[in-house]
Amino acid sequence: MLIIVIRTLILYVAVIFSLRIMGKRQIGELQPSELVVAIMISDLATVPMASVNIPLLSGLVPVLTLIIAEVITSYMSLKSRRMRKFITGEPSVVIYDGVINERELERLRFNINDLIEELRIAGCCDIADVAVAVIETSGKLSVIPRDGARGVTVEDMKLGNVRRGGLPCAVISDGRINKAELERSGKSEKWLLNEIKKYGAKDVGGVFFASVDAEGEIYVQLKGDARAKERRRVI
Repeated sequence: MLIIVIRTLILYVAVIFSLRIMGKRQIGELQPSELVVAIMISDLATVPMASVNIPLLSGLVPVLTLIIAEVITSYMSLKSRRMRKFITGEPSVVIYDGVINERELERLRFNINDLIEELRIAGCCDIADVAVAVIETSGKLSVIPRDGARGVTVEDMKLGNVRRGGLPCAVISDGRINKAELERSGKSEKWLLNEIKKYGAKDVGGVFFASVDAEGEIYVQLKGDARAKERRRVI
């Protein structure tokens, strides 16, 4: 029993390591070649996992071979447009200026019901409101609405005093300062320590989470405090 547990854990680590080598994109949207590799890895790993009579290398070697092949294929796709087109294909325009491309749908074996369903998921109920709809290489439908059907933007409304967007900098996480994020925020460690003291924290260890957004607004949550506090401070 102990041997089975150990073999399972080894293969588990090997599969996770393999997916990490393949890259983060493989975890999200799989291309056809990546999907094949993911399925084959799972199948190959289960064989030595279920039977102790099969050598562990019989599962590890094929998995390693597939990973090497996938990395080489990804590199070739990166460098060669022809290879990229052969492996992953190209995006297909299925709607242009409110008109459905019947030939392209037929070539992709994508029926009209599937198309309408994907449009609804994308938040578009009327084909006439679609400027361009593209089926990406991952199989997802990207929709670009007409100007009259898209949402109102800040530029359209010509608003002046608008808060800047952007990814907040997580400067403190679980009582520790993230120096890379603090540097990205443009703030100093001295400034940060002064700010958290205003919320009752004696030191960084008393802060569960703190972030600084693009406007310089700091968000602070102390450890054991269910209520988050925030303070606006314009850069």
